[in-house]
Amino acid sequence: MEKIALITDTTCDLSQDILDKYNIKQLAFRIIYKDREFRDKLEITSEKVYNDLNVEIPTSSMPSMDDMEEIFTSLEKEGYTHVIAIVLSSGLSGIYNGIKIVGENHPKLNTHIFDSRNISLGEGIMVLECARMIEEGKNFDYIVESLPSLRQKIGTYFVVGTLEYLKKGGRIGKVAGTLGELLNIKPIIAIDHEDGKYYTYCKVRGRKQSLNKLVDTMKEILEKSKCKIYVMHGNAEKDAKYVFEKIKDMKNVTSSFLGGCISPVSGVHSGPGLVGVAYLLEE
Repeated sequence: MEKIALITDTTCDLSQDILDKYNIKQLAFRIIYKDREFRDKLEITSEKVYNDLNVEIPTSSMPSMDDMEEIFTSLEKEGYTHVIAIVLSSGLSGIYNGIKIVGENHPKLNTHIFDSRNISLGEGIMVLECARMIEEGKNFDYIVESLPSLRQKIGTYFVVGTLEYLKKGGRIGKVAGTLGELLNIKPIIAIDHEDGKYYTYCKVRGRKQSLNKLVDTMKEILEKSKCKIYVMHGNAEKDAKYVFEKIKDMKNVTSSFLGGCISPVSGVHSGPGLVGVAYLLEE
């Protein structure tokens, strides 16, 4: 009899209620200041990170190998036979390789590490859909085989208040920045399904235009397909609500969800002002 555990990380931005409901294990990234270190979400809030950015911009690191080891050891003790881990894009972090190494040290567990090639609720949708398959009694092999096609049905688009933090954090990917900042160009940023890195989907000038373009981008997708829609923000709740209200009643929206603030570690790299939309294409 299979007993399948599901692991993710704090950048998936799923609520604690959902994590508890499906018994999803979560690894915490680290947020590092000059004189102290915090575990993402557990020991520091997004608000604290944003409020202190003008004093110090922290760095970050992936969850510790000790934390990963602890989870795998506890799963063995709890009688799990199989493990699925869905983690932040390998194009943005080393967590995928790290957890793969730890998983190989536990041969008693049949483990599959899956690269979401996404972030925030784009990653979270994948985790949630996987959790539902486990709850429905789908077997391990079926779920593992379903994940690549599921990943192709998920997209994430977002805008940021400034590209400064993506540049400082080295997460800029294929998004060009300097001249655009001077001209108040606000790119709509997406994540490449092939390498899991950011790229510029399109460019507009000004904050309001960028929010409207985000809405228009989703409208174009919804004209062709039915979708579940998820909206999230980084210290920009008002703008997120504006985008959500524009999208939620569009044709072909099968369900809509207004999420809260993204994880503190994601906020470190995106800075204040992020508004994002993640979607799941439905058949």
